[in-house]
Amino acid sequence: MNRYKMKESVKTFNLSGMGCSANVIAVDMAKDLFKIYHDSYALVVGTENTTVNANYGGSDKAMMLTNCLFRVGGNAVLLSNKAKDAARAKMKLLHVVRTNVAADDEAYGCVMSKEDAEGFYGIGLRQSLIEVAGNAVRKNMTTLGSKVLPITELLYYAYNVFCIKALKRNLKPYIPNFRLAFSHFCIHPGGRAVVNGVGKNLRLSDYDLEPSRMALHRFGNTSTSGLWYEVAYLEAKRRFKVGDRVWQIGLGSGFKCNSAVWEVMNETKPREANVWDDCIHRHPCNTRNRFTDDYCRKLIDTFRK
Repeated sequence: MNRYKMKESVKTFNLSGMGCSANVIAVDMAKDLFKIYHDSYALVVGTENTTVNANYGGSDKAMMLTNCLFRVGGNAVLLSNKAKDAARAKMKLLHVVRTNVAADDEAYGCVMSKEDAEGFYGIGLRQSLIEVAGNAVRKNMTTLGSKVLPITELLYYAYNVFCIKALKRNLKPYIPNFRLAFSHFCIHPGGRAVVNGVGKNLRLSDYDLEPSRMALHRFGNTSTSGLWYEVAYLEAKRRFKVGDRVWQIGLGSGFKCNSAVWEVMNETKPREANVWDDCIHRHPCNTRNRFTDDYCRKLIDTFRK
């Protein structure tokens, strides 16, 4: 407010510390504020600051991972509830569903800022992170499914639950086909295992996971702003069509899983600037680590000798 000399009537809210899913939380907060403040704008700004943990000097492998994965990034999203902006808006917010599983000790501690045994401060990631994320996503999509899935998928799901619980049949839980409800998927680019795990649970194709994988490959884990790097990727690829639905899945410490559903109102104009402009022609690309191949080759040669 001081830098840009904003008016005293501007309201500011700080959501720092909400982890990688803070952007969806901020959007949900803006949606609630719009119910009180009519005919107004909301600016959601997200960023990742690696200053505190980038200098981790310990030897705990679970805490060293953040030095390799996280990168500095940022985004700004302008929201409006003014009727006159409907014609020029890129997307319309349809639903926000937030899930917090912090009551479970394992979920609460799978991502934790702490000191290691040597006294070095950093972020520790447990191996249970993938399982915790999967459980949080399943709970979140159970709530979201009733809002977005076609009636046929809801009936299949209800029948499956009835057979398992009431009739005691040994059946696998039915996973609804969310590709019938959404055209595009933006999964938090927290890591390759996270993206692949969520994609497997939702039965998504490589095409569906492409924005998440490319954002992780090009920019790393930019925390809360990563979801918007994926939206920018879809815009740069000219994949958005009017009427398409976009599902943003934000995962963050806590542990939290937050979803935002958007409907495309206007296609991106070719002249608009995009963070992918200088490299979009090189994507999608092979994200396999070439150093892994070199290491395996040298390891095989060593054993042969």
